[in-house]
This record gives sequence, structure tokens and C-alpha cells, in this order.
Amino acid sequence: QVQLVESGGGLVQPGGSLRLTCAASGSIASMYVMGWYRQAPGKQRELVAAISSGGMTNYADSVKGRFTISRDSVKNMVYLQMNSLKPEETAAYYCNLRFGSRAYWGQGTQVTVSS
Repeated sequence: QVQLVESGGGLVQPGGSLRLTCAASGSIASMYVMGWYRQAPGKQRELVAAISSGGMTNYADSVKGRFTISRDSVKNMVYLQMNSLKPEETAAYYCNLRFGSRAYWGQGTQVTVSS
């Protein structure tokens, strides 16, 4: 069984930075995609950024140039460095792991951008 645990959320002022961490454990295939999604109240969950086991990355247009996703394949961890945060990016952020036909989600970590 695969388990994902997120950390690093919190309250930050507009323009500030946060770094989210996702630790994956369990039986994980050698080829996978890990990503970060976010869901604000009343809105659909949306992809923020993703990274493949081969290192390819994908970002939502709204975060390009401000967010950076990275991974430590040895530790099975994925990070999301978020800079220049905006109030509208307040949301629960979820880690996602996909390989084959399987998809796993973490419990989410809250990010609140407010002065």
C-alpha cells in the first residue's frame, strides 16, 4: 500500500514563500508521476505542478516562473517551492502519485495567503 504525507503548509503573507514536502512510502513503481494539486473552497481541484520519474516537469500556467517542483528519487520525496504567493492561491494542497492505472492522494496541507 502506498502512503503520501504532505507537510509545509501554513499562513504566509502575499508575496511570501512556502515549501511543501510530500513523502511517499510503500511499493512504488520505477516509472511514476508525482504532482501537486490544489483545491479552494467551492472550486474544483486543479493541477499545480507535476514531475515524472524521468525528471520531466509540467506546471499550470498560473504558477510558471514562481513555483518549482523537484524530487528526491532516493527518498521518494517531492517538493514544491512556492514564491510570490497570491491570496487567490489560498487552498488545500494535495500530493498525488500515479503509476500504471493507480492513483494515490495525500491528506492535504492548507496554504493560506493573507495579510
